[in-house]
Amino acid sequence: MDDQNKNLILAVVLSGIVLLGWTIFFPAPEPVTDPNAPIASETSTAQGTGSTAALAPPAAFTAGETAGSEMQAATQAENAPRLSIETPRVKGSISLIGGRIDDLALKDYKVEIDGDEIVTLLEPVGADAPYYATYGWAPGGALTIDDVPGANTLWSVEEGATLTPDTPVTLTWDNGNGLVFQRDIAIDENYLFTVTQSVENNSGAAARLFPYGVVARHGTPDVSKYFVLHEGLVRLSDKELDEEKYKDIADFDLDPREGGRVSITPVAENGWTGFTDKNWMTTLVPTPGQSFTSVAKYVESSDIYQVETRMPTIDVAPGASADSTSYLFAGAKEWETIKHYEEDKGFYRFVDSIDWGWFWYFTKPIFRILHALNGLLGNMGWSIVILTLIIKGIMLPLAYKSYVSMARMKELQPEMEKLKEAAGDDKEKLQRGMMELYKSNKVNPASGCLPLILQIPVFFSLYKVIFVTIELRHAPWIGWIRDLSAPDPSSILNLFGLLPYAPPEPGSMLAFLSLGVLPILLGISMWLQQKLNPAPTDPSQAMIMAWMPWVFMFMLGNFASGLVLYWICNNTITFIQQYLIMRSHGHKPDVFGNILRSLKLKKKDA
Repeated sequence: MDDQNKNLILAVVLSGIVLLGWTIFFPAPEPVTDPNAPIASETSTAQGTGSTAALAPPAAFTAGETAGSEMQAATQAENAPRLSIETPRVKGSISLIGGRIDDLALKDYKVEIDGDEIVTLLEPVGADAPYYATYGWAPGGALTIDDVPGANTLWSVEEGATLTPDTPVTLTWDNGNGLVFQRDIAIDENYLFTVTQSVENNSGAAARLFPYGVVARHGTPDVSKYFVLHEGLVRLSDKELDEEKYKDIADFDLDPREGGRVSITPVAENGWTGFTDKNWMTTLVPTPGQSFTSVAKYVESSDIYQVETRMPTIDVAPGASADSTSYLFAGAKEWETIKHYEEDKGFYRFVDSIDWGWFWYFTKPIFRILHALNGLLGNMGWSIVILTLIIKGIMLPLAYKSYVSMARMKELQPEMEKLKEAAGDDKEKLQRGMMELYKSNKVNPASGCLPLILQIPVFFSLYKVIFVTIELRHAPWIGWIRDLSAPDPSSILNLFGLLPYAPPEPGSMLAFLSLGVLPILLGISMWLQQKLNPAPTDPSQAMIMAWMPWVFMFMLGNFASGLVLYWICNNTITFIQQYLIMRSHGHKPDVFGNILRSLKLKKKDA
């Protein structure tokens, strides 16, 4: 077998290993049943003995709640007076009991591509999966829990008020002992709430307390379970990015004083803390430059995950007031929107809340190019085609050297055959002769594999971009491809829609055989690429090469359409490049001849 075929087989084997590993480590998602987490009430357990908030848990959820109290809390939340939220992109409401931001839906995003139901991000206590944000003050010094607003505090607001980008709202509460609390809430045109908490001390004694923010999530969410995707805790503490899955949060060290398993991280000046899903995120962001303590917690008895931002303790003198401003991001992880908050609001490294992955140095520029192309073309599918051309253009010098090296090795084939005859069974002599032959003719036999090796991180990065970024969600291309982040919906089993039968459901036994148009085109493109060179003379190697395109076709059949489209374009461009380069070196590939010979070989074997 010549070295050109060796390189080709090595490339195929490497690709096979990559795809086999992919199917092992990135299996199809399994449905997760919501555990119907019990509902618990919030209490403040802060003692306020220190000068910082790190020692004082502000809103631990009490363990051992009875069924009766859970029902009472749910009923109270359901019947609570509410303040409406209405913007061009979100709608929802704020519960005046506790002042919780606990009802938020995203107008621009549908649950299903053909449905009318929009995505709901936040839900109140009493819903199937409570998920909400709340703010407050923890008492210190002589103050008690009753002196500060808590989970069951009924806030006052101007009658008829609605939170819009043009009309912020103000919640107020008087504790009856000289402390008046105020919470100003504003929202922008996208997904950012600005929350300013203030306290006025009209008592005759100094008050010690500190402000906090909490995002709580009841029960373990229904996550995708893809290894390539992070869902769970995401936080930045100064320059350190921390990502923890929900199962890892549940394994934090138990701290009885905190009321659960907890991880506490002090932040000097820049950071944020929140929960991220595949396309959505709810994140607490203190004012840039503000020191705070980031807390991630799991309350096992109530099955509640929560993140907190605790600000430094404040001493408010009689007749004085104090305030604290922070932000809440609750919405879609749109790159442009998040980047705007990073640049204009100073949210340090906020774009890193998007899961760029291990190959972020490839993923970020690939996404930016794809995003820019989509801005010009208005179509993500054609943007992927152009992106493939750009990537292949960048790699052309390396590919050219590789193909030239392969062509020159083809020229050396007669001399290599002579070396084999001369060496006989002496493999060491054959190896020395081949190395001298390569050296004298300045040929590197390994160069044929280099483009493939470099393409692997690009392939992974593009997969990451297509799978993770919301910009590809429900993005159409042409005709039947209406979602590039999903597999090709067409099926050969119903002749691509010509027969009046629905294709098999994803996850069923027949789904593996239900190939769409794009996977079939992928198999054909790989098969044609093989035909640039004659089949190996060894029958077993020839059989492996003959089956490989069709194996890949089935393996990639359920990958995202955008990724399969990239692979088809990549194969097509590679075919053209290799064909032209081989011809320029006097080796006209006999594609049709190779096809006919392979068919004759199959007939002969039969």
